[in-house]
Amino acid sequence: MTAASAQELTPNFWDARERLPKPEITDVTRLRFLTTVDFPPFNFLDEAGRLSGFHVDLARAICAELGLGEECQIQALPWTDLPMALEAGEGEALLAGIAITRENRDRFAFSRPYLQLPARFVARRDTTLAEPMFRATAGRRIGVREGSAHERILRDLFPQAKVVVYSRADWMFDDLREGKTDAVFDDGMRLSFWLAGTDSETCCRFAGGPYLLPGYLGTGMAIAVRPQDEKLVDAFDYALREIDAKGIFTELYLRYFPISFF
Repeated sequence: MTAASAQELTPNFWDARERLPKPEITDVTRLRFLTTVDFPPFNFLDEAGRLSGFHVDLARAICAELGLGEECQIQALPWTDLPMALEAGEGEALLAGIAITRENRDRFAFSRPYLQLPARFVARRDTTLAEPMFRATAGRRIGVREGSAHERILRDLFPQAKVVVYSRADWMFDDLREGKTDAVFDDGMRLSFWLAGTDSETCCRFAGGPYLLPGYLGTGMAIAVRPQDEKLVDAFDYALREIDAKGIFTELYLRYFPISFF
């Protein structure tokens, strides 16, 4: 993949003209990132039992950008224990994809989002579905998971599509592969891993562009800290901006998401 094509396929949530001041963090004596182990490719144990994944490498990149070495630690806990562990002071930052909801904003301070999960269409390779998708999907059978945010998006923004709902994702994918539907509409990351896996039998491709819809899908993934540690937010925003500008974020993204969902 060339640098140009990688740039086209990878997310960029920063204004290239923006420069953030480097924060003063000399008083930070310990920075413990809390994460989990059971959300691959973000967090998982590798074959040697070592904590690995996109979030783990992102935490290390943040520490390097802030000039923190031994002060930085990464600790994995069960997902349900993470918010309470952060509130109890068992760590200084939560890097695990916690949702930026109104309730969570009352409990934590958040960095700027470092990643969003767009909605995408996937269609068979022999179809001609392309933008503008609101026209291309008119009268087409589009599979979607029942009761999902993606079903709401499909019904609201693509009203002429023939919506086919599924209670199980594997049934939805089977019907697409077998040509019983024209496309599916779902989480882009989930779709990228299905496309890369053997179950797809290389039948299909992304169609149309990514849909970033905060009103339906939220504002993305961000780092959470306790309100009393809000000064860390500026440090994380600075580090994330620099990581992006230096191409480190793109490198990590393509390492863990070889078929880009953008």
